[in-house]
Amino acid sequence: MGQDAGFLGRSADPWFLNAEITPSGYRVGEINLPDGLAIERVESRRALGEQIARRLAFLDHDATSSALDSQTRQAFDLLRSSEARTAFRLEEEPDAVHDRYGRTPIGQGCLFARRLVEAGVRLVQVNWYRGVDEPPTFPVWDTHADETNRLKDVLVPPTDRALAALIADLNGRGMLDETLVVCMAEFGRTPQLIGGGRSHWGAVFSVAMAGGGVRGGQVYGASDRYAAYPKEGRVTPEDLHATILHQLGIDPHLEIFDNLGRPHPASRGEVVQAIL
Repeated sequence: MGQDAGFLGRSADPWFLNAEITPSGYRVGEINLPDGLAIERVESRRALGEQIARRLAFLDHDATSSALDSQTRQAFDLLRSSEARTAFRLEEEPDAVHDRYGRTPIGQGCLFARRLVEAGVRLVQVNWYRGVDEPPTFPVWDTHADETNRLKDVLVPPTDRALAALIADLNGRGMLDETLVVCMAEFGRTPQLIGGGRSHWGAVFSVAMAGGGVRGGQVYGASDRYAAYPKEGRVTPEDLHATILHQLGIDPHLEIFDNLGRPHPASRGEVVQAIL
């Protein structure tokens, strides 16, 4: 959900990487070459692919195949980039840093994010994924059952630790002012427990933001006494989207075009100036 470029087309798709936890540490398969495959062989394969492409140049490639060719070139560039490979070498971080973020998928994901931002990546999304220890029903933050224990013992502690470490680390490196950190989900949860858990609830939910020009130490908006509906300072998802774009230096009312040439506004919301 929300992990591709949608109507913008494949050429705008992000890189989706999986961090695998192994006894020896954290490995990102997409950036590590398979055992026995040297970068020289990768270059040979690239040259062969380009030779084949030239021989087939008489074919009328559609927009999708052109986008895939562009993505393939970017993938080869990424694999042979020493800077890119260095950014994913978590083993270069001291043990104390690993411990500070937490040796969990979310903790190491946030550490990955910091290293990628340092390497010049402009947008990074860290997901809480469904690991092997998640229950078969209602996994991760989908807390329809046993929510009290899930939040207390499984979900909140590693998230709190990882986010605190990320923000402190960015601040200590002088990067927080120019890096916007957003912690959010796609909706909230019902105000009342239902069978030991909470169901989906879109009427009100919270978002945490830090850095990137957002003033710290403030709470904007409030719900009613039941945390069911907004009471004051209502912010729509469109407004949040517009605010994020604004802080990234993008005009929220910018007109963009999909892969069929149809115009769309970058956002239909308004910037929440009160938090800036």
